[in-house]
This record gives sequence, C-alpha cells and structure tokens, in this order.
Amino acid sequence: MLMEVKQLTEAGSCFENMLIVIDRPKKVEHIPGPSITGQKTASLNLSRIMDLLINDKVKRIGVCGMGGVGKSTLVKNLNNELNKMHSAQPFSVIIWATSSRDDNLRRIQIQIAERLNLQVKMEESEERIGIRLHKRLEKEKCFLLILDDVWDAIDLDVLGVPRPEVHVGSKIILTSRSLDVCREMLTDINMEVNALNGEEAWELFYQHAGQVVEAENIRPFAEAVAKECGGLPLAITVVGASMRRKSMVALWKDALNALQRSVPLIKGIEDKVFNTLKWSYDSLQDEHIKSCFLFCCLYPEDSTIDVCELVRYWFSEGLLDERLNYEELENRGIAIVQSLRDSCLLEQGMLPNTVKLHDVVRDVCIWMVCSSQNEYRSLVRSGIGLTWISELDFLSSLKRVSFMNNEIESLPDCTVKCPEASTLLLSRNHNLEIIPGSFLQGFQSLRILDLSGSKVKSLPSSIVKLGDLRALLLHHCVSLTELPPFRRSK
Repeated sequence: MLMEVKQLTEAGSCFENMLIVIDRPKKVEHIPGPSITGQKTASLNLSRIMDLLINDKVKRIGVCGMGGVGKSTLVKNLNNELNKMHSAQPFSVIIWATSSRDDNLRRIQIQIAERLNLQVKMEESEERIGIRLHKRLEKEKCFLLILDDVWDAIDLDVLGVPRPEVHVGSKIILTSRSLDVCREMLTDINMEVNALNGEEAWELFYQHAGQVVEAENIRPFAEAVAKECGGLPLAITVVGASMRRKSMVALWKDALNALQRSVPLIKGIEDKVFNTLKWSYDSLQDEHIKSCFLFCCLYPEDSTIDVCELVRYWFSEGLLDERLNYEELENRGIAIVQSLRDSCLLEQGMLPNTVKLHDVVRDVCIWMVCSSQNEYRSLVRSGIGLTWISELDFLSSLKRVSFMNNEIESLPDCTVKCPEASTLLLSRNHNLEIIPGSFLQGFQSLRILDLSGSKVKSLPSSIVKLGDLRALLLHHCVSLTELPPFRRSK
C-alpha cells in the first residue's frame, strides 16, 4: 500500500509546473455596445480594419481619436462582426481588455487571464502572471488582442503577451486618445476616428431624442442643439437622451442657450461629456502645454487658428522660454501644437499651418477657464455678435479677456478693474473706433493688447503706462493715424 502511494506521488509530481486550463475558451465573445449599422463613415472604418487584419505586414493597429468620438464603439463592432463569422475568422482566440487612465497592469492581466479561463491567485505577482499568460498564449495558433482605452504605453513582455512580430498570425489593436501612446507601442498603422458628418449626427440624435424633433415648432431648435454637439457621438447621445420627448419649445431654447454658452446645465453633460473630455487635458504632462491649450479657447467657435499667430501670443504672454531665438521659438511652438494634436485636443485646420478646436472641446475648455479656481480664469465672448460691452462683465480675478470677432462699437468709458489680466483681445471688431483712456487704466498687468482689424483712429495716452505690455497688435487698422509717444520698454 505504501509503495503504491509513493508511486502515485512521484507520478503526480510531473504536473507541478503545468498550466491548468479549466476549459477551452470560446474563440470570440460578444461584447454589448451600440451598433454602427447605418453609419457610413464608421462602417468604412470597420471595413478598413477588417482588411488590415488579413494584411500580413500589419501586426499592430492603433485606433486614435478624441474622447467620445466612437473608438470603443468601433472596435466593439469589430469584435462582434468577427463573432458572426464563426470559424471563418482567422484567429484561434480574440481577447478584449479594457484599460483606463488609472488602471494598473495587473488588472489588464486579470482580464486576459479570465478570457483564457486561467485562474489568478491573489498573491501572484505581475511578473508571475505575465509568465503564465505568455505560456498560455504561445499555445494559441494565432490570437487577436484588443486593448481598449489605453492611456500609457504597455510593455507587452511584462504584460505577458507574445509579440505579434514573433507569434505569426497574431495581431494587436489598441484604442487611445494619444498618438504618442500608439507610437510607443510600435503600431504599424494608425487610423483616426473623426466626428460624424451632419447627416449621421442628426440620425443618431433622432434615435435618442425621439419623434418629438419632427414637430414643426421643435425641429429648428433640435437641429441647432444637435449641431452644437459637433458630431461627437458621446455628446449627441447624452444630449439627445436628456431632451427625449420634451415638447415645450422653451426647454429646447434653454438647452440651446446653455450649449452656446458652454454651460453644462443639461443633465449628464458635465459628468458624462465634459469630465470625460477633460481627462485628455489632465493627462498632459507639462503645465506650460496646458496653459497654451487653454489659450486656444479665446478664439471664436469654428475658428481657423493660425499657428504662427498662436505661437506669438504664447510668447508674448510669457508661456515660452524668453531665452529662445526666433527659430527656436518657432520650433518650440510647433512642437507644442503637435503635442496637442497628438493628444486629440487640437485638429488640423482647413488651411496649411492652421489648427482648430472641436466645438465640444472648446466648450470644455471654456468651462474650465470660467472656473474661479482656474489659474487662467478667462472671460470669453468671442464671435457671438456683440455690439457693446458692459463693465459688469469684468472681474478682478480675470487673467484673459477675449472679445474677438464681434460687432462692438464702443467700450465702457470707465476704469475696468482687471489688475491681473495679461491678455485683452479686441481684434476684428470692424466697428470699433474709440478706445477710452479710462478703460485701459485698470489693466495694469496687460502683456497683450490686440486691436487688429478695428477702425481705431488713435490710441489713448494711458496705453503708455502699461509697463508690462509686450505685444500691441494693430494689423489692418487702416484708420489709425496717431500713436502716443512710447518710451523704450525696460
């Protein structure tokens, strides 16, 4: 009897280091999520990814885009499309794992392990889990790993995932708001997901708001509200659902007014949309880049922003190193713009050397700078057709003020107390002829004063007392005939 026990023990010891698989996982698991059926642009993106999956030269695919644009929805539809193909799809197993901005590696490892029906013990280290996952995945003929919402580059070796360049036939897809993350993860191709076009945006809004939008008295306001969402699926679904079956015109007018003023009064906007997009801003590593980004919301909605002009503003406000020469300054500015584009906070403009802010990103930006806690608290009233300004709009805590692109005819003829304001933008107010001397006296810290495109004929003598002034911009002031005597700045 003892001899038999000994023999069984010795035989069992052969299995000590073996990986135990509870059962064979399904090739693909359906992942719940909204369908992109009927969305032409998203369907084309889906077809493109499907083609990349059968391209032997492409091992790693990056899916990039701003928050809420539909990256996760796209790859969920990809996963579910592969599920419908059953044995016709090329992978022996498809694994979905969701990261997040505060996720640790272990949590991603656990998601992969659970998908493979592997047990992970509480005391196991990340290194040990990675070794086990690597062994298990090496047994697969070919796998597809979909990593959703990646904020920081993930080391595949530490994660425990065989490199697709070595494990023939395997591929990795990752979604991220950051092109830098995709680069660091060595993607072979990056596909950008853009906002919906007008027709697609309206159809999605209609699905969530319901038939009430067809009412003759509601339709114009519903279309305007939908347009304010800028084709961003997240904003469209949240706003549409909040307005569902609301048949009072006053409610639609109120919602439109809130969106136009970048005020998150609509239910769900702040938590589900604004805070979600703010994460991209929060993830910027450099405080100077953050302040440069916040400056962009001073431009009007849908505005094309000239990169050279923007960089000059940044320099004049002291956001760039003053020791740089002109070429270095230009290069640094371009690098910051590119960093903001790579983070999907800025978009390419319609013209070369221009950028633009997505409407909803601009709303979030204004929402942030209007906060009393923000270091760059701003008053933004650009491009809204103003004909006059009230001194009551100005607060002593303001750092930036923008009345660009309006129809302002006159300024308050009194001292407006903005002792901390560094920027005052009054450009492209074609009807503005007079700058009252008292108006500027309260802007003691002003570094930028832009009057370009106005009809001012002369400047008040009080302007020479602005000792910190670095940039006085008077482009296209064709009526200007007289300047006060400026002394050389110290």
